Amino acid sequence: MSYRNIITIEPGKRGGKPCIRRMRITVYDVLGWLAAGMSHAEILDDFPELTEEDIRACLEFASDRERCLMIAVGEH
Repeated sequence: MSYRNIITIEPGKRGGKPCIRRMRITVYDVLGWLAAGMSHAEILDDFPELTEEDIRACLEFASDRERCLMIAVGEH
């Protein structure tokens, strides 16, 4: 799986934040719910338009972004 097939960025939607499959649900929404202690099942119950793959894509996106940040910081 690659988050690049799921995470979309549209300048006019949610301020250009990365969203899931062109919906208005952002990666940061999902990460916030997970950080608040919601389980994958709870998120999927509350937002039936999401899939388990969507949640994993958000985690992969965050991991990749963190890795890129660490590389950029390490170059200086």
